[in-house]
Amino acid sequence: MSKLLIVGTVAFDAIETPFGKTDKILGGAGTYIALAAEKFGIDSAIVSVVGNDFPDKYFNILKDRNVNLEGLEIVKDGKTFFWSGRYHNDMNTRDTLDTQLNVLADFQPKVPESYKNAEVVMLGNLHPLIQLSVIEQIENPKLIALDTMNFWMDNTLEDLKTVIEKVDVITINDEEARQLSGEYSLVKAARKIQEIGPKYVVIKKGEHGALLFHENEMFFAPALPLEEVFDPTGAGDTFAGGFSGYLAKTGDYSFKNMKNAIIYGSNLASFCVEKFGTERMLDLTDEEIEKRLKVFKSLTQFKIDLTQ
Repeated sequence: MSKLLIVGTVAFDAIETPFGKTDKILGGAGTYIALAAEKFGIDSAIVSVVGNDFPDKYFNILKDRNVNLEGLEIVKDGKTFFWSGRYHNDMNTRDTLDTQLNVLADFQPKVPESYKNAEVVMLGNLHPLIQLSVIEQIENPKLIALDTMNFWMDNTLEDLKTVIEKVDVITINDEEARQLSGEYSLVKAARKIQEIGPKYVVIKKGEHGALLFHENEMFFAPALPLEEVFDPTGAGDTFAGGFSGYLAKTGDYSFKNMKNAIIYGSNLASFCVEKFGTERMLDLTDEEIEKRLKVFKSLTQFKIDLTQ
């Protein structure tokens, strides 16, 4: 079984959408990635940091799902990273109300010895220098995937490019792909980003699915049309967790299998948005996952006579 090393925030979120609002709840990119990846029964570990205000019940959620926490640093007298946001009625745009870096401000990641040989590394959205530090600590990974956002493009572009040069896969949304490449066409954008370093470029389009690019090949995976979306906060990270978790499970990093990974990631992300925070991922069953995968299959399969 391949090992998956997850790097990302373990945090508190406070979320407001047209459907309601929460107080501080469990959140963070690393958390969502881990909760999605554990659905594949793999050996995974989180590298992150929290304060001593992080409650035991949240540690237990991860431990109970066999997520290794050796790399989760606890800062005595420190406060855990906190983010608060409000979504607009379209659920595609949001306002950040508050960001408190707290212990994340001075975070120096330490990869556990037992995971330095992880085959798959999923670098969640963090400062590029933190991501780079992790890359420098690992030994001969089979695949490094990177998630990032426009904030780092605005403020640490050169550091970000240094990291992008060293990864195999980058996952970003369509707006970020255009910003990073300077191209409006997503096909041209993906080609330019590949020139920086990654063999694979995954462009997420939210409710409109995701695109996968590799050399001159491309693949489109639809998003499942949902009647209601309660909270899209962790959808992108859940996608990343499903994507990387499936690849770690199968040990197959070909373009053909990447297409499967895109579907598995999209499938799990479609559940995440059905409730606030991590709530839906915590009660999600294998039967539900399998049933919805069949729906995804029906969305993408068709017969056409090309002889006419």
